[in-house]
Amino acid sequence: MTVKVVLLEDEELVRSGIRMILESAGDVEVVAEDTDGTRAVELTDRHRPDVVLTDVQMPKVGGLEVVKRLAGHPAAPAVVVLTTFDVDEYVHTALRHGAAGFLLKDTPPRELVNAVRVAARGEAMLSPKITKRLLAEFAAGGGSARAQAKLSVLTPREHDVAVHIGRGLSNAEIARALAVSESTVKVHIGHIMAKVEAANRTQVAILVHDAGLS
Repeated sequence: MTVKVVLLEDEELVRSGIRMILESAGDVEVVAEDTDGTRAVELTDRHRPDVVLTDVQMPKVGGLEVVKRLAGHPAAPAVVVLTTFDVDEYVHTALRHGAAGFLLKDTPPRELVNAVRVAARGEAMLSPKITKRLLAEFAAGGGSARAQAKLSVLTPREHDVAVHIGRGLSNAEIARALAVSESTVKVHIGHIMAKVEAANRTQVAILVHDAGLS
C-alpha cells in the first residue's frame, strides 16, 4: 500500500531532496507540498495523507503549530517533525501535542523513509540522539506521580503493553513478547490511549518514561 505524504518545507532545495528520497522508496508518494503550514488543514482535507512531514521553522505557520492544528482533525494524519535544530523545547512541544515523530535533518535517507512508514502504521519514530536524551531526562526526574496515577487505570495486560511501547517496541515485537496476536496488541493500544487520554503511542511512551517504567 502506498503511503501518502504532505510535505511542508520552506527551502525549495531541501524540499526537492526530501521528495526525491521519499518517492525513490517506491511505496511512498508526496501528494502535496507547501512552503509553510498555513494550508496544512486544507491539504489534509483535500488529499487525506497518511503522514504530514513538516519542518519546525517556517514562515507564517511553523511545524509546531501544524501539529496542534492537525491534532483535532477528524481524519488526523500522523505528523512527523523534521528539523535542523536539536532543541528540547521543540521536541517536548511537538510530542506533547501529538507528533508521531521528531527527526533531525541529518537523518540518513533510509531512516527518513522508515520513519514515514512507521508513522503511517500508527507507531512512533524519534532520532536516536533525541531518544537517548529524553530517556536521560526522564530517568533524572525519578518518575512522575501524575504519570503513575494516569497509568494506574490500566489493566495488568494493558500495563505490560504500555511498558513495551515505552521501550520502543513495534506492535509485532510486542505481540511476540507477550505471546498474543498483533491485532490483540492494537486493541490494547486503543484502550490504553483512550484511558490515559493520549493522542498517539508517542504520548503513551512519554507517559511511561515519565512514570519511570521503561
